[in-house]
Order: sequence, then C-alpha cells, then structure tokens
Amino acid sequence: MPRVSLLTAALVALPFAAAPGLAADIAAGKQKAQMCATCHGRDGIATAPDAPNLAGDSSIYLAEQLKAFREGRRQHQQMSIIAQGLSDEDIADLSAWFAAIEVTATLPAVN
Repeated sequence: MPRVSLLTAALVALPFAAAPGLAADIAAGKQKAQMCATCHGRDGIATAPDAPNLAGDSSIYLAEQLKAFREGRRQHQQMSIIAQGLSDEDIADLSAWFAAIEVTATLPAVN
C-alpha cells in the first residue's frame, strides 16, 4: 500500500479510535449534567467565577479532564471529589452533552 494511502487511512480512522464519546448518550449526559449546573451553568456557560465554561468544548478534552480529576492527575477541591463518583459511561455521556452544545460568538463593532 502506498505511503499516502496509509496516512489517509490513519487520518480517517483517528477520530473513531480517539473519540471517547462514540457510544455516549447525549440525552443521558443532559440528565447527568444537572449536577454540574450550579457551577458550570445549565447550558454549560459557567455561573461560578472560578468555573470554566464547558459548552462547545471537545468531548475528547472534556473526558480527559474528568478522568484526570478522577485519577488524581488533576486537582480541584470540588471536582476531585465529584469525579470520583463518575464511571467511564458517565464521563462519556457528560462529555458528549457539553460538546454538543453550540456556542456562537459576536464580534464587537469596532471602526
């Protein structure tokens, strides 16, 4: 097989191999995200000043961060405790939900 074809095949397969949210249930993620609303907002736009917005982030990024909190590779007073109770399925569902939220931006009118 030519080198270009191998590279093309690898690039096509990469999203399927790396995406933790493939089997995720967005509707289940929406339900599970109710526990996140106090800090991260019902729509994934943070309401707490020290909480990040989650809406529109990559499901891969979100899943990795939740796993890092769960495994102790990342520390935060509340998130480290909350993540301990999350299964891989919970993480996939939550990541899929927040990633599915569309975020738009409006540039300011500047002359």
